Parts: sequence; structure tokens; C-alpha cells
Amino acid sequence: MNDCLFCKIANKEMATDLIYEDDVLVAFHDISPKAPTHILIIPKKHIATPNDIEEEDCQLIGKLMLTARKLAADLGFCEKGYRLVMNCNTQGGQAVYHIHLHLLAGRQMSWPPG
Repeated sequence: MNDCLFCKIANKEMATDLIYEDDVLVAFHDISPKAPTHILIIPKKHIATPNDIEEEDCQLIGKLMLTARKLAADLGFCEKGYRLVMNCNTQGGQAVYHIHLHLLAGRQMSWPPG
């Protein structure tokens, strides 16, 4: 996707301070944080929305979750707690159409989110 912001970040076509990278994922701080720690974890593979996840992506989606857990542990808030969020389409709050997992921590989370 030539115009996808997150593809540009994943492909290092756009300067971003990555806090994690492996062969299939990158992670970086959200530019508009909703918590003291707000990290976005994205696959390098372009998948527009959660509705576009295919059976072949199961391992990749599992890797998103395991990476979130690793980052939470590495950053010291695994035991206190954190929130993971993935939005889908406009009414679900998705602003960038490349799946991404929000990792939020550093304060008491409320329900509904806000």
C-alpha cells in the first residue's frame, strides 16, 4: 500500500523511533497517547482492518499478543496491568487502515474506555 502511513513506518520509509522490531512486527509510541504509556504494535504485512484477517494470519495475530505481553514485562507494568485494544472501521474508532494493537498502561483504566 503506497499511501499507508503504517506501511511506510514498517518499511522505514518514514522516520519513527521504533521501540521494538522483529521480522514481522514493529512497535512505537502513539503520537496522540491516551495513557502515560501508549504503544502501537503493527504487523509489517498490510492488513487493513480486523475484518481482513485471514486464517493464514493466525500466527501473526498471536505474535501481536505475545509481543504486547513482552513489552509490558520489559517496561515493568505487566503485573500492575494494561489494556490491549484493536479498533475496526470508523464506528469502532479505527483511524489508520492498517491493523494495529494499542498497548495502554500507566494509569487506572476505566470502562467504558475513555
